[in-house]
Amino acid sequence: MNVLAIETHDLTKQFNGLTAVDHLDLAVRQGEIFGFLGPNGAGKTTTIRMLMDIIRPDSGRIHIFGQPLAPQTLDRIGYLPEERGLYRKIKTVDCLAYLAVLKGMPRRIARERALALLERVDLADSADKKVETMSRGMQQKAQFVATLVHDPELLILDEPFHGLDPLNTELLKEMVLELHEQGKTIIFSTHQMNQVEALCDRILLIDHGRAVLYGPLQEIKERYAPHAVQFRGEAIPADLPGAQRLEQQEEGIVAYLADGVTPPAFLRQLVESGAAITHYEVVTPPLEDIFIEVVERERQR
Repeated sequence: MNVLAIETHDLTKQFNGLTAVDHLDLAVRQGEIFGFLGPNGAGKTTTIRMLMDIIRPDSGRIHIFGQPLAPQTLDRIGYLPEERGLYRKIKTVDCLAYLAVLKGMPRRIARERALALLERVDLADSADKKVETMSRGMQQKAQFVATLVHDPELLILDEPFHGLDPLNTELLKEMVLELHEQGKTIIFSTHQMNQVEALCDRILLIDHGRAVLYGPLQEIKERYAPHAVQFRGEAIPADLPGAQRLEQQEEGIVAYLADGVTPPAFLRQLVESGAAITHYEVVTPPLEDIFIEVVERERQR
């Protein structure tokens, strides 16, 4: 039986009478990259802090790897918080090794792993420098290393690419994908929807502490796709009765299909018309558009 990495049921938390997390059910499968999304104030950080046992829920339950949340479970988790927390006055390698030792890793192995990971993120030259002497981007990479150094099975990454230039963003994305290939479970929380589309298998979107969109990313995109196709080619006829309207875009022509016309039927119509089609695909909206649509719809209820 495949044990879930994380499972919550009816998770609820209030602060001063305001509900931050509202009866939230969540299931994260082992080995997947799971996108945990929501606008500011939606309850994401509160949920993550409950998963990490930083704060306790008012009601509901949390299971990690099939077991109730317990101190020994936390050693199996690597957490990159939104608020960074490295010890600024000590050497970077000492800071990272110390954090790994707190998770139960032998000191010698912790130091070796810290040095190897610092080299992996191009910070080998900063190993013996104090954390406070590094730039913001360098500190962000060191914080990412702190999440990995004790070799956790589950990683919770809250805005891991914040403050990074494109080159270093790609470096950390590459490392996230390597961890995925190793079978690690990763929860990825961010406002960068393009990164979610590039990395995540499934997503949960919450607003006002409630789940409003949940499931496989590709299925969600197909569910919200406009009834449209994009194509390129030669000898395209001016009259295409299967389309309500056409738009010429940089990537090709977008046809918004008439009611009852399917993408395969429209392609057949194009081919039978004599058009030489070189590219044809069903249009799917960017996740950012879906995010905005769903949140706005929920707030109008």
